[in-house]
Amino acid sequence: MSYTTESIRNVILAGHASTGKTTLFEALLHAGGTIQTQGSVERGTTQSDTDAQEKARGHSIDSCIAAIDHGGCHINLIDSAGYADFRGASLAAFAAVETVAIVVNAVNGIEHGTRRMMEHAKQRGLARLLVINKIDFDGAKLSALVDALREEFGSECLPINLPAQGGRQVLDCFFHRDGNTDFSSLAQAHQRILDQVVEINENVMGAYLDAGEEALTPQQLHDAFEQCLREGHLVPICFVSARTGAGVAELLNITERLLPNPAEGNPPPFLNDGDQPIAVSTDPTKHVIADVFKIVNDPFVGKLGVFRVWQGTIRRDTQLLIDDGRKPFKVGHLFRLRGKTHEEIDSAIPGDIAAVAKIEEIHFDAVLHDSHDEDRIHVRPLPFPQPMFGLALVPKHKGQEQKLSQALSRLAEEDPCFRMEHHKELNETVIRGLSDLHLKIMLERMKDRYAVEVITHPPRIAYRETIAGKAEGHHRHKKQTGGAGQFGEVFLRVEPLERGAGFEFVDAVKGGVIPGQYLPAIEKGVRQAMEGGAIAGYPLQDLRVVVYDGKYHPVDSKEVAFISAGKKAFLDAIGKARPIVLEPIVDVEVSIPEANVGDVTGGLAGKRARIMGTDALRGGELVIKAQAPLAELTDYPTELKAMTGGRGRYSLDLSHYEPVPLPVQKQLSEAWKPHAEED
Repeated sequence: MSYTTESIRNVILAGHASTGKTTLFEALLHAGGTIQTQGSVERGTTQSDTDAQEKARGHSIDSCIAAIDHGGCHINLIDSAGYADFRGASLAAFAAVETVAIVVNAVNGIEHGTRRMMEHAKQRGLARLLVINKIDFDGAKLSALVDALREEFGSECLPINLPAQGGRQVLDCFFHRDGNTDFSSLAQAHQRILDQVVEINENVMGAYLDAGEEALTPQQLHDAFEQCLREGHLVPICFVSARTGAGVAELLNITERLLPNPAEGNPPPFLNDGDQPIAVSTDPTKHVIADVFKIVNDPFVGKLGVFRVWQGTIRRDTQLLIDDGRKPFKVGHLFRLRGKTHEEIDSAIPGDIAAVAKIEEIHFDAVLHDSHDEDRIHVRPLPFPQPMFGLALVPKHKGQEQKLSQALSRLAEEDPCFRMEHHKELNETVIRGLSDLHLKIMLERMKDRYAVEVITHPPRIAYRETIAGKAEGHHRHKKQTGGAGQFGEVFLRVEPLERGAGFEFVDAVKGGVIPGQYLPAIEKGVRQAMEGGAIAGYPLQDLRVVVYDGKYHPVDSKEVAFISAGKKAFLDAIGKARPIVLEPIVDVEVSIPEANVGDVTGGLAGKRARIMGTDALRGGELVIKAQAPLAELTDYPTELKAMTGGRGRYSLDLSHYEPVPLPVQKQLSEAWKPHAEED
């Protein structure tokens, strides 16, 4: 290894589907000398789309990593999926980079995937770069698109190069100002971006105002440019045609000369056991801190944990710890990834992306370190979209229950937006994802990789219960069986909290009428009751329980007595506190041909949906934004397919919970009563 942390660049290609990210990924690898022949999505020969499903469908499903060593830089480049159905893996990879290059289709313009990824990158404090691809395609209106980008995302979006000769050439307007284009003058574009860059730093601005641009050194320009990216003061726009290669070399040059290295980026918030921030540095001699952002269950090398090194140096044969575990593992093999190719390396320095294999304990978001003296180290969990689309399933063939559970666990390890639940009361296994397509892909993978087939049906909706008022409850648990008895008495009060607040347990007991050792037992009983529900069998949330009085017996009082007393006192109070059922309300984005807008909006209105707005896209496509009860969308994939001839797509994100209509609550309560009476 002959590079340093300062020469590393970590960049992810993100954006809407069909913007050409994978083709651009191939073009950059080819231009940088990593591959000799550029692969093709159509022929299924790309470095990133190596999965059988990706080849069959012609688009990325997972993220893919490859390194480019070019011009004195080591570039870790990540290709990501564009479909919203698979954005979990894309967002997970944001944790490994300093820069997000958001690829925009020059013909289709700004799409909802563009907006989504720009917002995610901004929230995480990452440098952003807008890459307009397909500049040589018919229908590309580049000047209008730049204006639209600036209107949508702010005046900080400025071209750093310009297309010429109908998209067959790209000219730099930051370092050079010669030549003419069919878009705008280079001198004008150069001045606009230079003015934006120098105003971020007072010293640079002073030198520029005193003696002009010639007084600025390349290092001063780089430092100011990098600061602009880090602080969101500048979002460069550059132009490429991944198909012809126009602008690809220029994009590599921008990456090498201007994008932040690991020492210049904004690190993620590492925390200690008390959730206090831990400062990390890019010092290769300090103890190791690395973050696992990707898990791959590879059939040849086993479980692969892909990580970004933030501090210290990881070498083969060294010992590492996972989170706060005290059992170290040995780094037997250290890999650099290039698609599905694994190249063994001796070490990984700060800023590097590498992988270890066959460590069963490793998991997504694990922090790897080598210090036994350090408190537990963890990273603040990344915000991921809540998987709301569900399927209940059973094995198609008897005797495969254990195999099904293991296969689902492996798939859940790889995708932070794929969940598996088992509902004991229904003996039902439920999987949840971001869409019907997301779950369809996961079930196909399960069949191909683990030879498990399933029968599916709609799951029970994840309703919740809460209360609308305050009330008090009481219960005395007294049991005498001839020997030692059981005694515990609890008085408590329940109060509603604001939606989404969760649960609070408050000890307001005075005078020692209930010894402190029994308070955890009361809380345990309350939590047991909360899990089982009060009026419809769904978990309770958004309430406070205050225990304020009670009694105990010095001989007969036991933990089990206070568990029972706490549970029944809680249910007594809940019954008086106007309990209500809450239903999940989801944000729905539906992409459809404009001709189908009437049918689709009418269909949503019939599902108790609220239309929040629409976005018109190029090519006659429309995005409808709405909020709807999840319970109303069980059959929506089939309905949307019928309304749009298979051209419609949609995504769901949990928005909030709100009370169900009274007839629905009555129906849910009556359906639950027989089960409650059995208990």
